[in-house]
Amino acid sequence: MGDGSPFPAVSSTLLPLALCIVTLLPHCLLGNPAEEENKGSSALLHRVKRGWVWNQFFVLEEYTGLEPLYIGKLHSDMDKGDGSIKYILTGEGAGSTFTIDDSTGDIHALQRLDREVKAQYILRAQARNRLTDRPLEPESEFIVKIQDINDNEPRFLDGPYQASVPEMSNIGTSVIHLTATDADDPTYGNSARVVYSILEGQPYFSVDAKTGVVRVSLADMDRETRENYTVVIQAKDMGGQLGGLAGTTTVNITLGDINDNPPMFDQRLYQMSIPESAPVGSVVGRIWAKDRDIGVNAEMRYSIIDGDGRDTFDISTDPTNLFGIITVKKPLNFEGKPSYTLKVEGANTHLDPALRHRGPFKDVTIVHVSVEDVDEPPQFDLEAYIIELPEDAEIGTVVKTVSARDPDAANNTVRYSIERSSDPNKFFYIDITSGSLMTVRSLDREELGWHNITILAMEMNDHTKVASVPVAVRVLDVNDNPPSLMHYLEAYVCENAKAGQLIQTVTAVDPDEPLGGQHFYYSLAPEAANNPNFTLRDNQDNTAWILTRRGGWSQQDQTVFYLPIFISDGEQTSTSTLTIRVCSCDQEGNVMSCNAEAYSLPASLSRGALIAILACIFVLLVMILLMLSLRTHRKKPYLCDEEENVHENIVRYDDEGGGEEDTEAFDIGAMWNPREAHHGLGKMRQDMLPEIESLSRYVPQACVMGGGSGDSNVHGYVLAKLLEADVDPCAPPYDSLQTYAYEGEGSVAESLSSLQSGASNTDHEYDYLNDWGPRFKKLAEMYGVLETHSQPMW
Repeated sequence: MGDGSPFPAVSSTLLPLALCIVTLLPHCLLGNPAEEENKGSSALLHRVKRGWVWNQFFVLEEYTGLEPLYIGKLHSDMDKGDGSIKYILTGEGAGSTFTIDDSTGDIHALQRLDREVKAQYILRAQARNRLTDRPLEPESEFIVKIQDINDNEPRFLDGPYQASVPEMSNIGTSVIHLTATDADDPTYGNSARVVYSILEGQPYFSVDAKTGVVRVSLADMDRETRENYTVVIQAKDMGGQLGGLAGTTTVNITLGDINDNPPMFDQRLYQMSIPESAPVGSVVGRIWAKDRDIGVNAEMRYSIIDGDGRDTFDISTDPTNLFGIITVKKPLNFEGKPSYTLKVEGANTHLDPALRHRGPFKDVTIVHVSVEDVDEPPQFDLEAYIIELPEDAEIGTVVKTVSARDPDAANNTVRYSIERSSDPNKFFYIDITSGSLMTVRSLDREELGWHNITILAMEMNDHTKVASVPVAVRVLDVNDNPPSLMHYLEAYVCENAKAGQLIQTVTAVDPDEPLGGQHFYYSLAPEAANNPNFTLRDNQDNTAWILTRRGGWSQQDQTVFYLPIFISDGEQTSTSTLTIRVCSCDQEGNVMSCNAEAYSLPASLSRGALIAILACIFVLLVMILLMLSLRTHRKKPYLCDEEENVHENIVRYDDEGGGEEDTEAFDIGAMWNPREAHHGLGKMRQDMLPEIESLSRYVPQACVMGGGSGDSNVHGYVLAKLLEADVDPCAPPYDSLQTYAYEGEGSVAESLSSLQSGASNTDHEYDYLNDWGPRFKKLAEMYGVLETHSQPMW
């Protein structure tokens, strides 16, 4: 019989039942050890008096004692108390949570038990022979149940909570439903019976004690006054009685917004300004009708309901739907109207029908817009000009007079010009003051039918203020081009062609485009009107036929005919020449061969005679070239330098001039007898006249022909040499320049060479050239300063 059971009455009742079950079990299932030991004995079944003595065990949870908790005792009928039976415990928690004394069968709990963790344990017990370890009883199962105590408080598993309720809600409006969970056994006592109460949040909210529903308990709560509330809810078990465990949670309640407040402008008058140069679409400013509501309940729609600027300005709502943006709708002009007044209305877009009695949900304000004066560029009277002009307009024809003015109060003078990139060929000119556009070149519609130019207008006092306007000039057609044949300027006639046969259809083209369409008239030129070979027929459809007048064509007689055709469009006429070749054709009229020469050679002229004629012509050409070469060679006796040039002949010497002290370089005595230099004057030059007159014009002739002193003889000798050079046919027809490295020592003029002059950084003074006489006058004019008081050249 098990000891320590808290329910002895139940145990005494179950014991006879357990014993009866054990005695009714088949002997083979019970495993009789006596039969196993005496295998040779009789096989008959014998009823054995044995069985378990035990109870169903109950134990309270949360035992806090120091010693292991005694649960109960297992005892077998076969246990004589001599220690021969060994008790074994298996199952849930055996050995760790529960233990058994293998000799006495006492069961203890080694650990603290918690019903909320595990409510019961299923164990199995068996009695075995301690010596042989053979089972004396079949293994039996029993249950250890953990009895609940109130050791768990109610808990809100999802707290803290967030909830929302519209403002101005009625009393009793449900806000949120809370549920607290108690882990204790709800079937045993009141440990899991929970009651709700509110600890914080009164008088605004309340909670249902049984259901845990939080409700509104105060009417007309306004979000604009207070938006957030914190409510503390308590859940207590044991039905709320004294000694029960309690748990709390927090509910954060937010009042939702409704459209219960009308908008209102913070200003009754707005002052704004914008420059007159602001383009259309520019933002003037923004206004705001404030609404205490939020979200869609604060969204606004703005409109201009009155004012003198309702056609000049526009208003729209920004992307947040809160602000009104005023923009320019039409161009502004300070001189035309310097200020505008707008009456603007702002209204809510989302209205609650239940709250219309709180309206109206809109407000009105006044906006005053001032236009600021700006120094604007000139303005043309038109945005663009389209002009038509005939192509035969004379140069200087006034095409159009454009007009632009300064829109500012100063009204500055305007100057006109053409943007050259728009008229690169300079067909037009505009008067700078009047704005008259005129032609300066002849126009040709066939070359350029449209002229798109840009005219600029600039304020005279401020060149940065420039305006432009496009001008399109359409060149009108004038019948100024004669018609001419198109494509077919060459035709052929077969040798077997008959009289009256069509050999070519001609068509004319005219670059002009008359309004009534083109109509051409064809005829043969007067000089070919009566020719016996071809005739022309005008088809009156801008085409004409070329017909033969005879037959018997032959390449031996003539291979090419030139037929002048007269073409007229009623005003302009022209003559085009059609080349007609005589060709050999087959029976179908297909060309087989044509001779390109105008006339064929006589049949009696042989090939040998032709070669002889060509050879004579070749010899004659060679002789002519040879004679020209010899003639050129004779005329160039002095051109020995390899670097000769058609412009100048520079003779270089490797030695320097001796100057006046050099008496060995030449015979100066010859210079004292100039009469010897006048022989051979009869031969005159025939190739050219000297381009520069002789220096003798600067010297009196008496000095040349007379005797006189030594200086006059030298002068006459030099003039004689110049005259001889002028009339010498073999002399070069150009000047001869002789250069020297430097002037010889002893010269009165000293060195005139420019060599080594770069070594000096000082400027050369050439005023002394004025003192050297008239022969150096030219040099004095070029390098020096003349003493005359004449006007400067530049």
